[in-house]
Amino acid sequence: MNYETSIQAGGTGGYADTGESARRRRRALIIGGIVVALALLVAFMMFRGGDKPAAADKGAKTQGPEVTVIRPGRQLVDGTVSATGNLAARREMPVGIAGEGGMVSRVLVEPGAWVGAGQVLATIERSVQTQQAASLGAQINVARANARLAEQELARAQALVARGFISKADVDRRTATRDQALAQVRVAEAQYKEATARNGRLDVRAPAAGLVLARMVEPGQVVSSGSGMLFRLAKGGEMELRAQMAEGDLATVHPGARAKVTPVGSTQSFDGQVWQVSPVIDPQTRQGIARIALSYDPALRPGGFAQAELVTGQVNAPLLPESAVLSDQNGSYVYIVDGNNKAQKRSVKTGQVTDKGVTIMSGLTGNESVVLSAGAFLNPNEAVRPRLQAAPR
Repeated sequence: MNYETSIQAGGTGGYADTGESARRRRRALIIGGIVVALALLVAFMMFRGGDKPAAADKGAKTQGPEVTVIRPGRQLVDGTVSATGNLAARREMPVGIAGEGGMVSRVLVEPGAWVGAGQVLATIERSVQTQQAASLGAQINVARANARLAEQELARAQALVARGFISKADVDRRTATRDQALAQVRVAEAQYKEATARNGRLDVRAPAAGLVLARMVEPGQVVSSGSGMLFRLAKGGEMELRAQMAEGDLATVHPGARAKVTPVGSTQSFDGQVWQVSPVIDPQTRQGIARIALSYDPALRPGGFAQAELVTGQVNAPLLPESAVLSDQNGSYVYIVDGNNKAQKRSVKTGQVTDKGVTIMSGLTGNESVVLSAGAFLNPNEAVRPRLQAAPR
Protein backbone atom coordinates (compact mmCIF):
# COMPACT_ATOMS: atom_id res chain seq x y z
CA MET A 1 0.00 0.00 0.00
CA ASN A 2 2.72 2.33 0.84
CA TYR A 3 4.46 1.44 -2.34
CA GLU A 4 1.49 2.24 -4.48
CA THR A 5 0.93 5.35 -2.67
CA SER A 6 4.47 6.43 -3.37
CA ILE A 7 4.18 5.51 -7.04
CA GLN A 8 1.06 7.49 -7.47
CA ALA A 9 2.59 10.40 -5.72
CA GLY A 10 5.73 10.20 -7.82
CA GLY A 11 3.73 9.91 -11.05
CA THR A 12 1.58 12.90 -10.26
CA GLY A 13 4.61 15.12 -9.53
CA GLY A 14 6.17 14.30 -12.95
CA TYR A 15 3.08 15.31 -14.82
CA ALA A 16 2.97 18.64 -12.97
CA ASP A 17 6.55 19.46 -13.86
CA THR A 18 5.98 18.79 -17.57
CA GLY A 19 2.98 21.15 -17.87
CA GLU A 20 4.75 24.00 -16.11
CA SER A 21 7.73 23.83 -18.49
CA ALA A 22 5.50 23.97 -21.52
CA ARG A 23 3.78 27.01 -20.23
CA ARG A 24 7.09 28.74 -19.59
CA ARG A 25 8.28 27.97 -23.10
CA ARG A 26 5.14 29.37 -24.65
CA ARG A 27 5.44 32.56 -22.57
CA ALA A 28 9.06 32.98 -23.63
CA LEU A 29 8.18 32.55 -27.30
CA ILE A 30 5.39 35.11 -27.07
CA ILE A 31 7.60 37.62 -25.28
CA GLY A 32 10.41 37.07 -27.77
CA GLY A 33 8.03 37.59 -30.69
CA ILE A 34 6.74 40.80 -29.16
CA VAL A 35 10.30 42.03 -28.60
CA VAL A 36 11.25 41.23 -32.20
CA ALA A 37 8.12 42.97 -33.50
CA LEU A 38 8.84 46.04 -31.41
CA ALA A 39 12.44 46.08 -32.60
CA LEU A 40 11.31 45.86 -36.22
CA LEU A 41 8.77 48.64 -35.69
CA VAL A 42 11.33 50.88 -34.02
CA ALA A 43 13.82 50.22 -36.82
CA PHE A 44 11.17 50.98 -39.46
CA MET A 45 10.15 54.22 -37.78
CA MET A 46 13.73 55.27 -37.35
CA PHE A 47 14.39 54.62 -41.04
CA ARG A 48 11.37 56.61 -42.14
CA GLY A 49 12.01 59.35 -39.60
CA GLY A 50 15.63 59.76 -40.73
CA ASP A 51 14.69 59.90 -44.44
CA LYS A 52 11.86 62.44 -44.13
CA PRO A 53 13.91 65.35 -42.68
CA ALA A 54 16.53 64.80 -45.38
CA ALA A 55 13.87 65.01 -48.07
CA ALA A 56 12.41 68.11 -46.45
CA ASP A 57 15.82 69.74 -46.36
CA LYS A 58 16.37 68.90 -50.00
CA GLY A 59 12.99 70.32 -50.97
CA ALA A 60 13.63 73.48 -48.99
CA LYS A 61 16.91 73.90 -50.81
CA THR A 62 15.42 73.39 -54.28
CA GLN A 63 12.17 75.39 -53.92
CA GLY A 64 12.81 78.96 -52.69
CA PRO A 65 10.58 82.02 -53.40
CA GLU A 66 9.02 82.52 -56.81
CA VAL A 67 10.17 85.68 -58.64
CA THR A 68 9.17 87.23 -61.96
CA VAL A 69 12.02 87.79 -64.40
CA ILE A 70 12.36 89.42 -67.83
CA ARG A 71 14.93 89.26 -70.58
CA PRO A 72 15.03 92.88 -71.79
CA GLY A 73 17.11 92.40 -74.94
CA ARG A 74 18.43 95.56 -76.63
CA GLN A 75 16.56 98.27 -78.48
CA LEU A 76 17.03 101.75 -79.86
CA VAL A 77 16.23 104.22 -77.10
CA ASP A 78 15.89 107.95 -77.63
CA GLY A 79 18.22 110.00 -75.50
CA THR A 80 16.22 112.94 -74.21
CA VAL A 81 16.75 116.11 -72.22
CA SER A 82 14.02 117.83 -70.21
CA ALA A 83 13.61 121.59 -70.23
CA THR A 84 11.05 124.24 -69.33
CA GLY A 85 10.36 127.68 -70.70
CA ASN A 86 7.84 130.20 -71.93
CA LEU A 87 5.71 130.06 -75.06
CA ALA A 88 6.01 132.99 -77.44
CA ALA A 89 5.38 134.00 -81.03
CA ARG A 90 8.22 132.81 -83.22
CA ARG A 91 8.22 136.10 -85.13
CA GLU A 92 6.41 138.79 -83.16
CA MET A 93 5.43 141.93 -85.06
CA PRO A 94 4.65 145.11 -83.10
CA VAL A 95 2.46 147.46 -85.16
CA GLY A 96 2.27 151.22 -84.54
CA ILE A 97 1.71 154.51 -86.35
CA ALA A 98 3.80 154.98 -89.47
CA GLY A 99 2.48 158.47 -90.30
CA GLU A 100 1.74 161.67 -88.45
CA GLY A 101 -1.15 160.12 -86.52
CA GLY A 102 -4.31 161.69 -85.22
CA MET A 103 -7.50 160.55 -83.55
CA VAL A 104 -8.46 156.90 -84.01
CA SER A 105 -11.83 156.64 -85.74
CA ARG A 106 -12.23 152.83 -86.00
CA VAL A 107 -10.57 149.65 -84.74
CA LEU A 108 -11.38 146.76 -87.06
CA VAL A 109 -9.82 143.67 -85.40
CA GLU A 110 -9.79 141.90 -82.05
CA PRO A 111 -7.16 139.67 -80.42
CA GLY A 112 -7.29 136.15 -81.86
CA ALA A 113 -8.27 137.34 -85.34
CA TRP A 114 -6.33 136.23 -88.42
CA VAL A 115 -5.36 139.05 -90.77
CA GLY A 116 -3.78 139.22 -94.19
CA ALA A 117 -0.78 141.21 -95.32
CA GLY A 118 -1.75 144.89 -95.72
CA GLN A 119 -5.13 144.46 -94.07
CA VAL A 120 -6.39 147.59 -92.26
CA LEU A 121 -6.37 147.15 -88.48
CA ALA A 122 -7.47 150.68 -87.49
CA THR A 123 -8.15 154.01 -89.17
CA ILE A 124 -7.27 157.60 -88.19
CA GLU A 125 -9.68 160.51 -88.66
CA ARG A 126 -8.55 162.32 -91.86
CA SER A 127 -11.05 165.05 -92.82
CA VAL A 128 -8.40 167.79 -92.91
CA GLN A 129 -5.93 165.65 -94.82
CA THR A 130 -8.61 164.76 -97.37
CA GLN A 131 -9.28 168.43 -98.11
CA GLN A 132 -5.58 169.11 -98.45
CA ALA A 133 -5.29 166.29 -100.96
CA ALA A 134 -8.25 167.67 -102.91
CA SER A 135 -6.58 171.10 -103.03
CA LEU A 136 -3.40 169.59 -104.40
CA GLY A 137 -5.42 167.69 -106.97
CA ALA A 138 -6.94 170.98 -108.15
CA GLN A 139 -3.50 172.55 -108.43
CA ILE A 140 -2.58 169.82 -110.88
CA ASN A 141 -5.37 170.99 -113.18
CA VAL A 142 -4.20 174.63 -112.88
CA ALA A 143 -0.64 173.64 -113.76
CA ARG A 144 -1.81 171.62 -116.73
CA ALA A 145 -3.86 174.58 -118.02
CA ASN A 146 -0.84 176.86 -117.75
CA ALA A 147 1.28 174.29 -119.55
CA ARG A 148 -1.20 174.10 -122.42
CA LEU A 149 -1.28 177.90 -122.73
CA ALA A 150 2.51 178.11 -122.77
CA GLU A 151 2.65 175.39 -125.42
CA GLN A 152 0.21 177.27 -127.63
CA GLU A 153 2.06 180.59 -127.27
CA LEU A 154 5.30 178.86 -128.18
CA ALA A 155 3.71 177.39 -131.29
CA ARG A 156 2.46 180.81 -132.45
CA ALA A 157 5.83 182.42 -131.81
CA GLN A 158 7.59 179.75 -133.85
CA ALA A 159 5.18 180.47 -136.73
CA LEU A 160 5.82 184.24 -136.59
CA VAL A 161 9.60 184.15 -136.19
CA ALA A 162 10.00 183.08 -139.83
CA ARG A 163 8.12 186.18 -140.97
CA GLY A 164 10.26 188.44 -138.83
CA PHE A 165 7.47 189.66 -136.56
CA ILE A 166 9.23 188.45 -133.40
CA SER A 167 12.81 187.82 -132.56
CA LYS A 168 14.54 184.57 -131.80
CA ALA A 169 14.95 185.76 -128.20
CA ASP A 170 11.16 185.93 -127.79
CA VAL A 171 10.87 182.34 -129.00
CA ASP A 172 13.47 181.25 -126.46
CA ARG A 173 11.57 182.98 -123.61
CA ARG A 174 8.32 181.27 -124.62
CA THR A 175 10.11 177.96 -124.80
CA ALA A 176 11.40 178.45 -121.26
CA THR A 177 7.90 179.46 -120.12
CA ARG A 178 6.48 176.27 -121.64
CA ASP A 179 9.11 174.10 -119.95
CA GLN A 180 8.46 175.81 -116.62
CA ALA A 181 4.73 175.18 -116.95
CA LEU A 182 5.32 171.48 -117.64
CA ALA A 183 7.60 171.30 -114.60
CA GLN A 184 4.88 172.87 -112.48
CA VAL A 185 2.53 170.10 -113.60
CA ARG A 186 4.98 167.47 -112.43
CA VAL A 187 5.49 169.26 -109.11
CA ALA A 188 1.72 169.46 -108.54
CA GLU A 189 1.31 165.76 -109.38
CA ALA A 190 4.13 164.80 -106.99
CA GLN A 191 2.63 166.89 -104.18
CA TYR A 192 -0.74 165.24 -104.72
CA LYS A 193 0.76 161.76 -104.64
CA GLU A 194 2.67 162.64 -101.47
CA ALA A 195 -0.52 163.79 -99.77
CA THR A 196 -2.33 160.67 -100.92
CA ALA A 197 0.46 158.41 -99.59
CA ARG A 198 0.48 160.32 -96.30
CA ASN A 199 -3.26 159.86 -95.97
CA GLY A 200 -2.84 156.16 -96.72
CA ARG A 201 -0.43 155.89 -93.78
CA LEU A 202 -3.22 157.04 -91.51
CA ASP A 203 -4.52 153.46 -91.88
CA VAL A 204 -2.80 151.10 -89.45
CA ARG A 205 -2.09 148.00 -91.57
CA ALA A 206 -0.74 144.52 -90.89
CA PRO A 207 2.83 144.24 -92.19
CA ALA A 208 2.32 140.51 -92.91
CA ALA A 209 -0.29 137.81 -92.56
CA GLY A 210 -0.62 136.51 -89.03
CA LEU A 211 -2.53 136.24 -85.79
CA VAL A 212 -3.50 139.27 -83.70
CA LEU A 213 -2.15 138.68 -80.20
CA ALA A 214 -2.93 142.00 -78.53
CA ARG A 215 -4.79 145.28 -79.17
CA MET A 216 -3.73 148.40 -77.26
CA VAL A 217 -5.84 151.11 -78.92
CA GLU A 218 -9.47 152.25 -78.79
CA PRO A 219 -11.60 154.60 -80.94
CA GLY A 220 -11.22 158.23 -79.92
CA GLN A 221 -7.64 157.75 -78.76
CA VAL A 222 -5.18 160.27 -80.14
CA VAL A 223 -2.06 158.55 -81.41
CA SER A 224 1.18 159.52 -83.09
CA SER A 225 4.47 158.01 -84.11
CA GLY A 226 5.57 158.32 -80.48
CA SER A 227 2.60 156.37 -79.15
CA GLY A 228 4.39 153.06 -79.44
CA MET A 229 2.79 149.70 -80.19
CA LEU A 230 -0.92 149.62 -81.01
CA PHE A 231 -1.18 145.95 -82.03
CA ARG A 232 0.95 142.84 -81.56
CA LEU A 233 0.90 140.12 -84.24
CA ALA A 234 2.41 136.65 -84.60
CA LYS A 235 3.67 136.26 -88.13
CA GLY A 236 1.91 133.33 -89.77
CA GLY A 237 0.56 132.28 -86.36
CA GLU A 238 3.88 130.46 -85.73
CA MET A 239 4.70 129.75 -82.08
CA GLU A 240 7.79 128.61 -80.22
CA LEU A 241 8.95 127.47 -76.82
CA ARG A 242 11.99 129.29 -75.50
CA ALA A 243 13.38 126.43 -73.44
CA GLN A 244 15.83 127.33 -70.69
CA MET A 245 18.57 124.69 -70.55
CA ALA A 246 21.67 124.09 -68.49
CA GLU A 247 24.98 124.62 -70.23
CA GLY A 248 25.78 120.90 -70.34
CA ASP A 249 22.37 119.92 -71.72
CA LEU A 250 22.43 122.69 -74.31
CA ALA A 251 25.66 121.27 -75.71
CA THR A 252 23.81 118.06 -76.67
CA VAL A 253 21.04 119.85 -78.58
CA HIS A 254 21.31 120.87 -82.22
CA PRO A 255 18.99 122.58 -84.72
CA GLY A 256 16.57 120.07 -86.22
CA ALA A 257 16.26 118.00 -83.03
CA ARG A 258 12.77 116.69 -82.36
CA ALA A 259 10.88 117.81 -79.27
CA LYS A 260 7.57 117.22 -77.55
CA VAL A 261 6.03 120.22 -75.76
CA THR A 262 3.36 120.01 -73.06
CA PRO A 263 1.80 123.26 -71.77
CA VAL A 264 1.22 123.52 -68.04
CA GLY A 265 -2.27 122.41 -67.07
CA SER A 266 -2.74 120.40 -70.27
CA THR A 267 -2.38 116.71 -70.98
CA GLN A 268 -1.99 117.36 -74.71
CA SER A 269 1.51 117.36 -76.18
CA PHE A 270 2.64 119.05 -79.39
CA ASP A 271 5.43 118.02 -81.74
CA GLY A 272 8.07 120.63 -82.40
CA GLN A 273 11.56 121.06 -83.77
CA VAL A 274 14.54 123.01 -82.51
CA TRP A 275 15.22 125.77 -85.02
CA GLN A 276 17.76 127.80 -83.10
CA VAL A 277 20.23 127.15 -80.27
CA SER A 278 21.44 130.13 -78.28
CA PRO A 279 25.03 131.08 -79.26
CA VAL A 280 25.66 132.54 -75.80
CA ILE A 281 25.34 131.36 -72.20
CA ASP A 282 24.11 133.61 -69.41
CA PRO A 283 27.15 134.03 -67.14
CA GLN A 284 24.92 134.40 -64.08
CA THR A 285 22.59 131.40 -64.48
CA ARG A 286 24.87 129.26 -66.70
CA GLN A 287 21.88 128.62 -68.94
CA GLY A 288 21.07 129.10 -72.60
CA ILE A 289 17.93 128.99 -74.74
CA ALA A 290 16.84 126.41 -77.29
CA ARG A 291 14.01 127.76 -79.45
CA ILE A 292 11.51 125.07 -80.44
CA ALA A 293 9.26 125.89 -83.40
CA LEU A 294 5.60 124.90 -83.06
CA SER A 295 2.62 125.05 -85.42
CA TYR A 296 -0.33 127.16 -84.35
CA ASP A 297 -2.82 125.64 -81.96
CA PRO A 298 -5.32 127.46 -79.70
CA ALA A 299 -3.85 125.64 -76.70
CA LEU A 300 -0.46 127.30 -77.31
CA ARG A 301 -0.81 130.72 -75.74
CA PRO A 302 2.15 133.12 -75.80
CA GLY A 303 3.38 133.87 -72.31
CA GLY A 304 2.34 130.45 -71.01
CA PHE A 305 4.70 128.01 -69.32
CA ALA A 306 5.47 124.61 -70.86
CA GLN A 307 7.72 121.58 -70.48
CA ALA A 308 9.66 119.99 -73.31
CA GLU A 309 11.37 116.67 -73.94
CA LEU A 310 14.12 117.12 -76.54
CA VAL A 311 15.57 114.12 -78.38
CA THR A 312 19.36 114.35 -78.40
CA GLY A 313 20.10 111.03 -80.17
CA GLN A 314 19.58 107.26 -79.98
CA VAL A 315 21.44 104.48 -78.18
CA ASN A 316 21.14 100.68 -78.52
CA ALA A 317 20.78 99.44 -74.94
CA PRO A 318 18.62 97.32 -72.60
CA LEU A 319 15.54 99.04 -71.22
CA LEU A 320 14.25 97.99 -67.80
CA PRO A 321 11.19 98.99 -65.76
CA GLU A 322 12.04 101.26 -62.86
CA SER A 323 10.94 98.54 -60.40
CA ALA A 324 13.85 96.33 -61.53
CA VAL A 325 16.58 98.89 -60.81
CA LEU A 326 17.70 99.37 -57.21
CA SER A 327 20.37 101.55 -55.67
CA ASP A 328 22.57 101.73 -52.59
CA GLN A 329 25.59 103.68 -51.47
CA ASN A 330 27.66 102.02 -54.20
CA GLY A 331 25.31 102.98 -57.04
CA SER A 332 22.63 101.24 -59.09
CA TYR A 333 22.21 97.48 -59.33
CA VAL A 334 19.80 94.74 -60.39
CA TYR A 335 19.30 91.10 -59.44
CA ILE A 336 19.63 88.46 -62.13
CA VAL A 337 18.89 84.72 -61.93
CA ASP A 338 21.77 82.50 -63.04
CA GLY A 339 21.66 79.01 -64.58
CA ASN A 340 21.41 77.40 -61.12
CA ASN A 341 18.28 79.44 -60.29
CA LYS A 342 20.16 81.56 -57.79
CA ALA A 343 19.84 85.32 -57.44
CA GLN A 344 22.99 87.30 -58.18
CA LYS A 345 23.56 91.01 -57.60
CA ARG A 346 24.80 92.90 -60.69
CA SER A 347 26.02 96.51 -60.68
CA VAL A 348 24.80 98.60 -63.63
CA LYS A 349 25.20 102.11 -64.99
CA THR A 350 21.90 103.80 -65.77
CA GLY A 351 21.19 106.36 -68.47
CA GLN A 352 18.06 108.21 -69.47
CA VAL A 353 14.92 107.64 -67.38
CA THR A 354 11.70 107.96 -69.41
CA ASP A 355 8.09 106.86 -69.18
CA LYS A 356 9.11 103.63 -70.91
CA GLY A 357 11.75 102.73 -68.32
CA VAL A 358 15.42 103.08 -67.39
CA THR A 359 18.13 102.80 -70.02
CA ILE A 360 21.03 100.54 -68.90
CA MET A 361 24.23 101.92 -70.36
CA SER A 362 26.54 99.19 -69.01
CA GLY A 363 26.44 96.09 -66.82
CA LEU A 364 23.93 94.06 -68.85
CA THR A 365 23.96 92.54 -72.31
CA GLY A 366 20.18 92.21 -72.45
CA ASN A 367 20.11 88.38 -72.43
CA GLU A 368 20.11 88.00 -68.63
CA SER A 369 17.04 87.03 -66.60
CA VAL A 370 16.50 90.19 -64.56
CA VAL A 371 14.30 90.12 -61.45
CA LEU A 372 11.40 92.44 -62.18
CA SER A 373 10.27 93.74 -58.80
CA ALA A 374 11.34 91.54 -55.85
CA GLY A 375 15.03 92.42 -55.83
CA ALA A 376 14.78 94.38 -52.58
CA PHE A 377 13.80 91.17 -50.73
CA LEU A 378 16.53 88.90 -52.12
CA ASN A 379 20.03 88.06 -51.00
CA PRO A 380 23.00 87.08 -53.17
CA ASN A 381 23.10 83.33 -53.97
CA GLU A 382 19.56 82.84 -52.70
CA ALA A 383 17.72 80.02 -54.49
CA VAL A 384 14.61 81.20 -56.34
CA ARG A 385 11.98 79.88 -58.72
CA PRO A 386 12.01 82.20 -61.77
CA ARG A 387 8.85 82.86 -63.78
CA LEU A 388 9.61 84.47 -67.16
CA GLN A 389 7.53 87.44 -68.30
CA ALA A 390 7.67 89.06 -71.72
CA ALA A 391 9.71 92.26 -71.76
CA PRO A 392 7.74 95.46 -72.55
CA ARG A 393 8.42 97.18 -75.87
